Amino acid sequence: MSTPSLAAPHDVDLTHARWRKSSYSGGANDCVEVAELGEHAAVRDSKDIGRRPLLFSNAAMSALVGGIASGPIGERWG
Repeated sequence: MSTPSLAAPHDVDLTHARWRKSSYSGGANDCVEVAELGEHAAVRDSKDIGRRPLLFSNAAMSALVGGIASGPIGERWG
């Protein structure tokens, strides 16, 4: 059985990315924005949108969000 790759290629096309913020951001530019890109997701700093975003496979993004949602990292690995 093969495991899905967690890596995202560096050549993902961001031309038509639709960036969105959390509804918890309150409209301020002090949060991260996420764009779904088919098999990948991109994350960028809303204060510095000219900087290249971080790219994740969907599997890695799910793991990241799931880890954040389950509580502070220190409590799990502390």
